[in-house]
Amino acid sequence: MLRALRRRWDSYKHRFVPWVALNLRRKRRTLRYVPENSQDKIITDEDVFATLMKVFKALFVNDFSRQTHILALLPEIKCKYLELVTAELERSKVNSCHHPSKHVFSPEEVLFNTLGFSITRDRSSLVSAGTGVFVTKGFVPKGTVVSMYPGRSTDHLSREGIQVNTVGHSRSCSRRDQLGPFQMSDVSWLTAALQNPLAVGQYVNNCSYEKAANVCYQEFDVPGSFPVELKQYLPNIVYSHDIQSCLRCVVLVTLRDIKQGEELFSNYFTVVN
Repeated sequence: MLRALRRRWDSYKHRFVPWVALNLRRKRRTLRYVPENSQDKIITDEDVFATLMKVFKALFVNDFSRQTHILALLPEIKCKYLELVTAELERSKVNSCHHPSKHVFSPEEVLFNTLGFSITRDRSSLVSAGTGVFVTKGFVPKGTVVSMYPGRSTDHLSREGIQVNTVGHSRSCSRRDQLGPFQMSDVSWLTAALQNPLAVGQYVNNCSYEKAANVCYQEFDVPGSFPVELKQYLPNIVYSHDIQSCLRCVVLVTLRDIKQGEELFSNYFTVVN
């Protein structure tokens, strides 16, 4: 019984104000300080949008053969991507000596081919920290979207506006994660096989005195013009279907260059003056 209570406390202690306040005092040196609200974002929303579009388009092209329902309803979408598909096939032929007769890549390979790096979940380098996120291949420059934080987007606008709860998320997405044949969000982050390789932000551990933060959280409002065919890769969905509000995502942006083999560390607490 004591073990069960301890596990329950470990799962919910972060929701209690006294616990948060105590840890803010203990971890003061590891807090992220922002002089003013206008400087909270490391990169512009336009840069975030451009990165997500680049990755999601590459994932869509890679998965083109399984998009038949969408392509049948929106023939203009098919025309828009045919050129990209043709270019990808030509590139695959050139690399056929390395990947014989292979034209479909894993999401991790798509990420590497698109942005020059790949990330994965593995045992954290911190003692008793559980799972962490590592750059397994390539190089990530400073100011790059390196991950996304999946979960339900609550209606209030704050950094705590993304809730990660596997049961709650599945229930929340029921009948709202799909519009006809169009998948409006990605729930594959709840499984071992990720559709969007960036959707591992919930596994990024908090920094420590030994391990300084190399990424930070940044909010991003998905614009209304976001292509409907690419929403299937967004690992977020609006919490309340009764309120018409923009979809808010949280991405993780690198604070410095990150090399292959390094683990990602963030600041769980940010103080904005």
